[in-house]
Amino acid sequence: MEASTTPARRLQSVANHTASATSSTGELLLVLPDGGKVQVSQLEPSEQNNDIFLDGAHILTYTISNKPKPAFDVASVGTPFQGNTKHIPKYSPLTLTAPSDVALADFWVNVYALFTLYHTQENIPITLDALPNNAEIRQYLLASGLARLYPTPHILAAQIDVAPTDILFLSRATFWQGAGTVGFHTRPCWLLNPKPIFPWISSYTRSERVIAMHPLRPEKPQPGEVLYRRYCSAVGQTLDITYFDLDGVHDGSAARSKDGVSRHLTAFHKWHNDDRVNAAWGERGDLATHRAYVEGVMKDPHALLCMLSWDGELMGYVEIVYTKEDHVAQHYPSSVVPGLWERGIHVLVGESKFLGGGRSEIWLRCLIHYIFLDDPRTARVIGEPSSDNLAITKAALAAGFHSEITFDFPYKRSNLLHNPREKFFTLCKLR
Repeated sequence: MEASTTPARRLQSVANHTASATSSTGELLLVLPDGGKVQVSQLEPSEQNNDIFLDGAHILTYTISNKPKPAFDVASVGTPFQGNTKHIPKYSPLTLTAPSDVALADFWVNVYALFTLYHTQENIPITLDALPNNAEIRQYLLASGLARLYPTPHILAAQIDVAPTDILFLSRATFWQGAGTVGFHTRPCWLLNPKPIFPWISSYTRSERVIAMHPLRPEKPQPGEVLYRRYCSAVGQTLDITYFDLDGVHDGSAARSKDGVSRHLTAFHKWHNDDRVNAAWGERGDLATHRAYVEGVMKDPHALLCMLSWDGELMGYVEIVYTKEDHVAQHYPSSVVPGLWERGIHVLVGESKFLGGGRSEIWLRCLIHYIFLDDPRTARVIGEPSSDNLAITKAALAAGFHSEITFDFPYKRSNLLHNPREKFFTLCKLR
């Protein structure tokens, strides 16, 4: 924070604690999927009050403690290294207070705010004793997996330094997996309309390129349905992933347009006739050709086609496929088996204004995040860009993919890129 603004924020913080806060002069931190705005008034030095607001209402205060920084060194529990590890990161504990009971939905918002502020931390140590309904919040955090306690120590020596028993460790990995949302409160998470896990039952794909047994796939979303929405603080904009609306039935765009073509199909047609996009996809054609292409993909049970947008402005297109019944599966190295719920992506950025500036890495992370949230059984996301497409490969590696092998389709040489679930959430760089 700039030094010149600190006195004003100190005065505001004092005012917030002497009267009921109904609005905030704090800075915008994030926008929730339901449109709610989260603001913070940060003072940062230890033992100072830092306030979190939701739509102008003060919902929580956190204080950075001067107490020793605990390490969540669970791998050392029961060994001579317990309490003496030097390689495990240590973070300052935060003391949480609130003017009244905090609803579970609002507490989740506070956790979201903290992991946006402290997005590089693997965990955030917190104490809840000063919260009016601390017992309820504690139970919520432990039952949902949003937080963990330090394991009961096995005393191996007279003196070991372990975390105090009143500290809970908020987990970055479980937070971004959606812990503490569905089943605990109704505030929308990044999935605006989460579905129950689709049951397992065998199905078959027999085509010119694929013969495979695999689980039956769920029905497609409704045209124009927003599947995922997340505010990306690195660029200050919200990314939407929306199921393709071929006929503009959701937004009425076909009825409003002069030629009766939907907004999504208009953009798809424009992009594929762009030289840059055509060089990668090779799908240049007239409107009828592109409508037929989209209709064909929509009829394919293993493929989900979506549009990407920044703050409502269309940016790109993605096909999300189940790899078990996709022709890429036969090109896996012999040591790698395609998972039953593993998915792959084929993407394009249609609008050149959204190229560069680190955006590709950001929307790729959002796309992977959506896929992992959509079905917790999905253990890996794969990509197979052309080996000469260095830009998308670089963005994919930055987004957590690693290169598994280089192989040849009949029509191109590709890099097989893998992004495992555990790696994505453990090394999570969402913010």
